[in-house]
Amino acid sequence: MHPAPSVIIFTALSGLGFGLMTFLGVGFLDVSGWVAFVFVAVAYALAGGGLLSSLFHLGHPERFMKALTQWRSSWLSREGVLSIVTMGVFGIYALLWIFMDNRIEWLGFVAAALSVLTVYSTSMIYAQMKSVPRWHTPMTSILYLMYSFAGGALLATQTVLAGWLMLVLAVVQVITWLSGDGAFAKTGSDMGTATGLGFLGKVRLLEKPHSGTNYLMKEMIHVVGRKHVIKLRVIALALGSLLPAILLLSLPSSHMVGMVVILVHLVGLFSQRWLFFAEAEHVVGLYYGKR
Repeated sequence: MHPAPSVIIFTALSGLGFGLMTFLGVGFLDVSGWVAFVFVAVAYALAGGGLLSSLFHLGHPERFMKALTQWRSSWLSREGVLSIVTMGVFGIYALLWIFMDNRIEWLGFVAAALSVLTVYSTSMIYAQMKSVPRWHTPMTSILYLMYSFAGGALLATQTVLAGWLMLVLAVVQVITWLSGDGAFAKTGSDMGTATGLGFLGKVRLLEKPHSGTNYLMKEMIHVVGRKHVIKLRVIALALGSLLPAILLLSLPSSHMVGMVVILVHLVGLFSQRWLFFAEAEHVVGLYYGKR
């Protein structure tokens, strides 16, 4: 599928922001006052910035409120509602923490749980799509949650924990890629099943459905060369999880090391998210002789 920048920014930054809220909510960071304010501000900037970027992917951003009314059937709507509720609950927790030095434990845990649910809802926007076999697996949700946890621990300065979570993330990422590579073939979908004419024999494309490009071809069909996939996977794996894990677990903790690791992780994260969309084969591609 077409890797739209707005969706890449949305899934990457919001996951980091809500991941940081998770660790702040359960009390991993023992700070107060203006130091606490800085961490809370970073969490809101990432989560809020990611959510704002997602509006640019809507056909009519000015009608975003309508997207929140379909929560009974739409994971996109659930994610939007949960984001607002989470940021509201966490905001109350943060205000009491910063200005009254009162960290209400149960309220923090509620905010953390809502943060996890929000990231899970984001992942389910894609994991529930049967039309994209690579995404239609529990590994998609696990991967999104692991990126959120690892990145959140990193931003919350939990060095050792973040290092081990990065290693787990690397394993989850490799498993997701390996299982996803054969997902489309396992569905048995081809031109015959797509047209319903498979019972007649092997079906092939005589003429393309359209003489020019259209919305489906632009958004749902994106072909990326295999050699580029391998390079980008190496970059995403090395920078997104392996190198950060090595640096976090082998070097003494310092602000400089932390900043370097955050920057390295961000490059790997954005590479992974671009691949996440670029590699996704939508079944509509079968009508155009592509996958």
